Amino acid sequence: MATIGVFDSGIGGLTVLSEALRQAPSHHYIYLADSANAPYGEKSSEWVAARSLDLCHWLVREGCQALIIACNTATAEAIANIRHEMPAIPIIGIEPGVKPAVKKSQNHKIGVLATQNTLKSDKFKALLEGLDHDCQLITQAGLGLVPLIESGALDTAETEALLREHLAPMQSAQIDTLVLGCTHYPFLAPLIKKILGPEVEIIDTSEAVVKQLCRKLEEHHLLQSVPPRIIHLYSTLDAEALSAQAKQLIPAAFEQHSVQTSTVFIS
Repeated sequence: MATIGVFDSGIGGLTVLSEALRQAPSHHYIYLADSANAPYGEKSSEWVAARSLDLCHWLVREGCQALIIACNTATAEAIANIRHEMPAIPIIGIEPGVKPAVKKSQNHKIGVLATQNTLKSDKFKALLEGLDHDCQLITQAGLGLVPLIESGALDTAETEALLREHLAPMQSAQIDTLVLGCTHYPFLAPLIKKILGPEVEIIDTSEAVVKQLCRKLEEHHLLQSVPPRIIHLYSTLDAEALSAQAKQLIPAAFEQHSVQTSTVFIS
């Protein structure tokens, strides 16, 4: 049995935690939401890199033996340095699912909705340069979406209006596949489907991320079969609010696992 740390700028990484609990329930999980500093997508690259490393150090001090950086922005800005600083620990990042989108798209027109920092990062540019394809990629920064999601405004007129504004260029281009390049955005999937229609396929990389986690756990001999079913939710802002959001967004986790919550200050 391993203790696995999952961190995000806020509640977005709950999408990854939910998938981890489905695929690999036989572990302890520590989820850390840096909600006091969300969103990361509009902060400086230097700040994101330094903060992400600090949070990973904290998770390791709490006993984590593997880490999931469940934030596209933090992965883009920090994962190389984190892996350099912690070479003995399996560290799994997340990136926009452009590769599977290229394979799935029929009309070769793909939308990528991500944070501003993810889209301008060297890691994202390298991802695109490494693709062998003839697809048209329409990228859009989802400015303003993360704060709305963090506040619980998943199906409001304000959120729909902003989402329609961001998706308009993709609709004009007639995309048939949309990549969600932020772990917060899958919570808006019903609203996105309402706007784009059921014919547009939505790509979320949580499943692939957790499969990679399981491979790394096996390599490090950390896989076990007896599920302790314990999750500890930490927030740098308000753990009770995080717990309430988690109960709403991933209720199955609370039905099958013992959940503890704490508010922490991490300098």
